[in-house]
Amino acid sequence: MKASRDRSRLSTLALRQRRQGLVKLLPPVGETLRGSLLERYVTCGNPSCRCARGERHGPVWYLTVTLGPGRTKGGLVGTEQVEQVRHWIENYHQVREHLERISQINRELLRRARKPKQARKR
Repeated sequence: MKASRDRSRLSTLALRQRRQGLVKLLPPVGETLRGSLLERYVTCGNPSCRCARGERHGPVWYLTVTLGPGRTKGGLVGTEQVEQVRHWIENYHQVREHLERISQINRELLRRARKPKQARKR
């Protein structure tokens, strides 16, 4: 609630400038990835392997994506790709956060544009 009160106190020009600043902060949309990167340690099932004594293999990196309620999809990620995948996931979170803030600003701007028209009708 505090953020919406703060926005309502800003001038329209300040809101537009803030929106432009957020647009400039958006990471490249082509470098985004929605998902979770999981670090796993696995056992191979070979009774004579060290993993049978508790020293599991790994880490193995696994990417999971939620498709809907109760539905996920995933796959292995090579160790050489882990940093890139982390970066893309972080970009996704930033894009989502900035888009939400931009949407809040746009709602406030729409509210302000609608208000004078309603006053004229009376």
